[in-house]
Amino acid sequence: MEYTYIVIHYAEIGLKGQNRPFFEKRLEKNIKKSFERDEITFKSIERKYGRILVKLSENPELSRINKTLSNIFGIANFSFAVKVKSKIEEIENKAVEILKVENFQTFKIDTRRSDKKFPMKSMEVNEKVGQKVVDNLKKNVDLENPDKTVFIEITWDGAFIYFEKIDSLGGLPVGTGNKTLVLLSGGIDSPVAAYLLNKRGVENIFIHFYSCLHTGQASINKAKKIVEILNKYQFKSKLYLVPFIEIQREILDQSPPSLRILLYRRFMFRIAEKLAEKQKACVLTTGESVGQVASQTLENIKAISESIEIPILRPLIGFNKEEIISLSKKIGTYETSILPCQDTCTQFMPDHPETKATIRQIKKAEENLDLDKLIEMGVQSIEEVTVQ
Repeated sequence: MEYTYIVIHYAEIGLKGQNRPFFEKRLEKNIKKSFERDEITFKSIERKYGRILVKLSENPELSRINKTLSNIFGIANFSFAVKVKSKIEEIENKAVEILKVENFQTFKIDTRRSDKKFPMKSMEVNEKVGQKVVDNLKKNVDLENPDKTVFIEITWDGAFIYFEKIDSLGGLPVGTGNKTLVLLSGGIDSPVAAYLLNKRGVENIFIHFYSCLHTGQASINKAKKIVEILNKYQFKSKLYLVPFIEIQREILDQSPPSLRILLYRRFMFRIAEKLAEKQKACVLTTGESVGQVASQTLENIKAISESIEIPILRPLIGFNKEEIISLSKKIGTYETSILPCQDTCTQFMPDHPETKATIRQIKKAEENLDLDKLIEMGVQSIEEVTVQ
């Protein structure tokens, strides 16, 4: 069958009331950008009747289009369709024509009417078209478990016929939820956290801390690759790289070993907060989950968070490792995340890290550090990279 249209449905956007056009326009824009990025040609894209309609070019590459639309947040499902005039005779004849070449024994018709002025109700269309299929193709109706479902959508300027609803990601279109700065470690967790923020319409900016003498270029390359993979959800991203070894050395020389990791994290957050302010990102995002490592007990999360004023989002806070790994594999970052490359926070790892630090302990340890000098050192060393 030669498809001429894609019928794109959304779910959550439809609940946005008076703000709905804002979300629809952003979704339409994101679809166009995705097609342009993936070099997919089309004749037109327009918002109509609570759906988005894409008019296809001749000989469309359906597999490529399928892959692209399956990775766009805001789309609930989409279908490759043919269009006929909103006349029952044309709908009947096209349904029979298409089904002639299909291999099935049972079927059902599923009709939706956007055009309430159409002279027949949805159930009547189902019965009329279904009878035509039975009479011409000698197939049986099965409303519970059919081999083939014929979907019919009747609008004000035509009827669309299709046989499959292909699931996409749902959620909200990226770009409708402002920006966050994601602390990207290079491990499994933070890319998954970034993905979940994209799902809520948030645009991600990334910051990666690396230790030159120890993790170096391998860490940077790994971060770039992860951002490149995540770009399929938001087109392109800014990645900021921060050499951290000099700050780590100062902490190593001047601070108790048990608090070392927590002090690393506090300085990372402070530097990230400065960058977030400059980039107009509303919040920071991390891949932390309660109890996964020593620095992620509730006491330590509180002690680390106290260092800054900007809100911190932790979308994985209640996830276990198996759940995070499963999502990592689903979004395509897992294989890169597990490549060998030591995380910056694990440099000079103490034998017995503190698991229940108090803010008083932390502030006492920081009295031996020149906070302003170290923060400014980190901020001044930030390098921006655009990852396409």
